Amino acid sequence: MASALALAAVLAAPQAPAWSLEEAAKPYAGTEVNVVFLDRQGYNAIKAMLPEFEAATGIKMNITTMPYENALGEQVRDFVAGGDLDLALIDLVWIGNIAENGWVVPAEEFTSNPELADPELDMDDFFPLVLNAFGGWNGTIYGLPLDNYSGLMFYNRCMLEAAGFDRPPETWAELKDVYGPALTGDGKYAFALQSKRNETQSADSFARMLWPFGGSFLDANFRSNLNSPESQAGLQFRQDLMAYMPEGIVAYDHAETVNALAQGDVAMITEWSAFYSTLASPETSTLGDCLAIAPEPMDPAGRKPALGGFSLAVATQADEAERAASWLFIQWATSKANAETYLRQGGVPARKSVYQIPGIAEEFPFVNALVKSWQDGVPEFRPRFAEWPTITEIVQEYGTKMMLGEVSIEEGAREIGTRMEAVLEEAGYYSDEKPLAQ
Repeated sequence: MASALALAAVLAAPQAPAWSLEEAAKPYAGTEVNVVFLDRQGYNAIKAMLPEFEAATGIKMNITTMPYENALGEQVRDFVAGGDLDLALIDLVWIGNIAENGWVVPAEEFTSNPELADPELDMDDFFPLVLNAFGGWNGTIYGLPLDNYSGLMFYNRCMLEAAGFDRPPETWAELKDVYGPALTGDGKYAFALQSKRNETQSADSFARMLWPFGGSFLDANFRSNLNSPESQAGLQFRQDLMAYMPEGIVAYDHAETVNALAQGDVAMITEWSAFYSTLASPETSTLGDCLAIAPEPMDPAGRKPALGGFSLAVATQADEAERAASWLFIQWATSKANAETYLRQGGVPARKSVYQIPGIAEEFPFVNALVKSWQDGVPEFRPRFAEWPTITEIVQEYGTKMMLGEVSIEEGAREIGTRMEAVLEEAGYYSDEKPLAQ
């Protein structure tokens, strides 16, 4: 009887309401959150979904859209001046700079707060490679992955079949030696490698050719590895591959490269997964059923696809209400519940569960190659330390000079290495005081 009475008392006691976004946001209704976005499909997808968030929470999102090239500098100036940005948009290679300067709040401040933490957040549902590379630094998670990229091979199946191929190349060597000559001629080209002198040159062109051949920017002691036989082989391969690319390839950014495939001028490109919607849309592409997708090619060191993307983190300069409202937005934008909607709007979520939904892989043909790349990828595809924004400018300058033939592969690599080590030495990487953290 005593047990029955105790159970009745428990059942009669008021039960705590289940967590909901609406309830969690009530104290912050009317709060305005300022954030920088890029003019890319992943951000446009969030903008399309945004009215639902604002209606549910009463939180107002103020979004400033700008080109990638301006985004880091704009945010750094705001954080140094103690400005009004409440969220940090963090590229894979900006995380060291932003975290080491203390401009963002560790996510644990919010995930450990039951009033703000959605019980369905499920951090284990993020691909570990993506979560740690885009939002993590020195073992601490700061941001959650929002706009997520992996390098894939997009190709014109019809052009390959007309040339006698029933599959895309498995290796980079096969692409150059077999597919290159067969698909180049009469104003058409086998391949286009976006190589414009900006982050595209250092990430999408230069770095893409290091890893598959066993090369890297740095060795284990943070000294240049660019003159190693493996790195030299990759950079020389890129030079040789130019014979099967359009003239003026050093001026090609993402838009030009994607358009070259979309209009049937080139047969293959290696590009970010986020460009699938552009290539698949009849409004922006003539490919139609000829569009096909595969993992990036492999070579001696295996398949080492490009890795890139962004996370969103709460800025330390935000006040208490702005911090809470910012976290609620991040959590909502990257949630399991919204992942399928985000995917259908043109974004690429980093949630494992969304790609396990029956029919998704058939509806979105890039999924299988994407998942494989996030399982095989290299977290340090580009060095993520705080000095990368300075080093990338060196790589861009001499990487372009190599492609133009203004310096040899060996000379250019040596010059990059010398200047890169000077930057790292000034930052203290070769002293006992500087932790060689990643």
